[in-house]
Amino acid sequence: FDGLLLDRFVRAVTAIPDATAVVFEGESVSYGEFSARVNRLARHLIGMGVGPESRVAVAMRRSTDLLVSIYAVVTAGGAYVPVDPDHPADRIAYVLDSADPVAVLTTQRDEFDAGERSVLHLDTLDVSAYSADPVTDAERTSSLRAANTAYVIYTSGSTGRPKGVAVTHAGIVNRLEWMQSAYGLDGSDVVLWKTPVTFDVSVWELFWALGIGSRLVVAAPDGHRDPVYLAGLIAAESVTTLHFVPSMMAAFVGAVAPGSVPSVTRVFASGEALTGDVAQRLRTVIPGTGLHNLYGPTEAAVDVTFHEVTDADTVSVPIGAPVFNTEVFVLDARLRPVPVGVPGELYLAGVQLARGYLGRADLTADRFVTNPYGGAGARMYRTGDLVRWNAAGEIDYLGRTDFQVKLRGLRIELGEIEAALLAFEGVTQSVVVVHNDGITDRLVGYVVADAATDSEQVRGFVAGRVPSYMVPERIMVLEAFPLNPSGKLDRKALPAPVFEAAVFRAPTTPIEQAVAGVFAEVLGLDRVGLDDDFF
Repeated sequence: FDGLLLDRFVRAVTAIPDATAVVFEGESVSYGEFSARVNRLARHLIGMGVGPESRVAVAMRRSTDLLVSIYAVVTAGGAYVPVDPDHPADRIAYVLDSADPVAVLTTQRDEFDAGERSVLHLDTLDVSAYSADPVTDAERTSSLRAANTAYVIYTSGSTGRPKGVAVTHAGIVNRLEWMQSAYGLDGSDVVLWKTPVTFDVSVWELFWALGIGSRLVVAAPDGHRDPVYLAGLIAAESVTTLHFVPSMMAAFVGAVAPGSVPSVTRVFASGEALTGDVAQRLRTVIPGTGLHNLYGPTEAAVDVTFHEVTDADTVSVPIGAPVFNTEVFVLDARLRPVPVGVPGELYLAGVQLARGYLGRADLTADRFVTNPYGGAGARMYRTGDLVRWNAAGEIDYLGRTDFQVKLRGLRIELGEIEAALLAFEGVTQSVVVVHNDGITDRLVGYVVADAATDSEQVRGFVAGRVPSYMVPERIMVLEAFPLNPSGKLDRKALPAPVFEAAVFRAPTTPIEQAVAGVFAEVLGLDRVGLDDDFF
């Protein structure tokens, strides 16, 4: 697909200018009105020098103004760089310094501090003198091509600094064309935009609906965290299509009565591993809906594999098969394909791969590597995800390769322990972390389950499924997992574990005292008792 990101939108405006395009907090904007606002702002940006391969930061909370800004940047030929005004000031400063935008689009109400950078406030900016007609390629600073960057989204980096992922028009257009072919929106559909723009799932929410002639409903800022608000908005606006990060999906199905959102026909899940329990509960809460599990990193234009959930997906849910023009490889440490059922690292190739990390050739070279199974110059992206092919020809997600830890000399896959916790009846979500109390590292398991669930019973159950050195020292039963602004699990916000002191019996014989002393030294403990277990 060689088209540009907004080609479909321009055609929709011509075909249905009077149809409702956007709804936000009770106010509706038609396709024609929305297009006029976009084109006027785009011409203003072009006058400032915005064009292909230039970048414009958009720093405002979710609103119609934010949507207009993003469309205007892309219409002008530039790449939009989403910035969350509520992020820490240090992160915002780093993103702006790294992206070096021509300008920052915001509003007075967002009270965004861009430092010394050029700022445009949409709520006070007068662009009425500009034409509302569609912007032509001749008006741009240079011709816009499918190979040009459409957006730059910053993701967390292993170095502690975020990385700007630059995605081309060709990459995201392929993703959207596949989605329309697979799921077929039409003018009767209503799509909910609730994902923060700093999370790449928002890209298809922003551009799919308005390229088809559907209606886009915009959730209020922070509304994506409130399942009761979301259910009310979905019902009031007859939303048919929406997305959940699995952690938020679990909160939603726990707070919403079955059958209360009958308009929904498509639900997409991505961003985290989807468990069978949460998936089946969603299908109970919204009977008859299609639930689709998607997978993909920001570095590959949102999603690259897909799987429709069935009755058989009761424990884990596959991430599926590749989308159009995409190749997936499951390889060992020597980049050799592994057999069906054998774990390996997932590598991605194809048109959806990002250009790389903005201004970081070193990081780009580390993650975007030569594809030995492609033609000259072919690349593939090393995801760091541990997966395996299943007998159905789809991919099962197993965890992160960097979730492998070494504890007391032994390598442990945390995902294996999490799977054992999920197998306990009544546990709907699980996560295992290594907790350091300042003296030693300890495995701690967190589960979402009924308050009556006994943590020691869960621990005993896990002990029957994994080796003793993999059994968490403490199981914490929570009502819900803490979520970050994107709706994903916030590991840093998990409560600190509480370890109950056991009855201490001191070693008595010289040999017992000598052995206990050695163990205490090795494990960094003040003392070791007669009844203590080494593990």
